[in-house]
Amino acid sequence: MTERRQDILLGGVFAAVGSTAALMAAEYPGASGIYPTALGCVVAGLGALVAIRAVLRGADGPRALVENAPRAALTLGLAALYLVLVPVLGFYLASALLVVVVPLCLGFRRPLYSLVSTGVFIGIVWLVFSVVLEKPLPAPVWLSY
Repeated sequence: MTERRQDILLGGVFAAVGSTAALMAAEYPGASGIYPTALGCVVAGLGALVAIRAVLRGADGPRALVENAPRAALTLGLAALYLVLVPVLGFYLASALLVVVVPLCLGFRRPLYSLVSTGVFIGIVWLVFSVVLEKPLPAPVWLSY
């Protein structure tokens, strides 16, 4: 598949998913739909930009869909494991593990940078959801007893 077709397809998929998410979230009661609606609109807009850019000046040369299949498979496996771990470990711990483990598995070798980035990421997510939006994210299973 050519680079242009890949970008048009990817941009179209993101535009459709973002638009669908925004439309669904717009029906949430009260103010609970504001953030997901805005996020859906941003995803849709960025997807549309990727597709439009590819239509206007995308390269027609061939491009491999995946440049490193083992790393892509590893990333997909870790994402699946993350989805399994969120209900057990809770969002924050599972996300922290994912943000630390994925770069290590993909060859990133600056552990201090990874740990600081993880702390900042988890802190921002906690601040946005638990403090600003007052929508706590899933807690570890052992806290539900």
